[in-house]
Amino acid sequence: MYPIIRVIKEFLRAKSMPPLAVLDAHVSHHRCWPQDIDQYLEMNNGRILTILDIGRTGLAVRVGLIEALKAHRWGLTMAGNSVRYRKRIRPFVRFRLVSRCVGWDHRFFYLEHSLWIGGDCAVQALFRAAVTDRNGIVAPSDVFAAVGYDGTAPDMPKWVQNWIAADNTRPWPPEFDGTSAPAS
Repeated sequence: MYPIIRVIKEFLRAKSMPPLAVLDAHVSHHRCWPQDIDQYLEMNNGRILTILDIGRTGLAVRVGLIEALKAHRWGLTMAGNSVRYRKRIRPFVRFRLVSRCVGWDHRFFYLEHSLWIGGDCAVQALFRAAVTDRNGIVAPSDVFAAVGYDGTAPDMPKWVQNWIAADNTRPWPPEFDGTSAPAS
């Protein structure tokens, strides 16, 4: 079940916090509840992705993106991600989620999320996101104009550039459609 109560709580909490600049980090605090765990008694990887959605919600509220989405009738979509799981998140453990934009290009925004238990990073994820309207992808420059940002894109970290380059080599559509044996 989607944790709608958590989403509403984060939305309201973020609205009461000071606004953030586009490149600032939003930090939120969470706990692993019994409904978050899988058969291995740790937070389910799908739930982790949902928690990252919640972090993006808080970030979007604080940078003014939610208001811009509503005003322009835009949508926000995820266009790819890469996740590293490095430490199990056990039931009732408190953790901190850090969400931030690490850069953008002519079409996409790149968002980094990390989950921390104390000083240890348990999960790190990179997401490619796009703002859309009925005609397709809205240019990041138009989105930034809507939120009042007129700065330039930062140099993206090398690991993000490498991920973008590697992902661009992936065939689309996939070469195997599931109806016959894949070519060897």
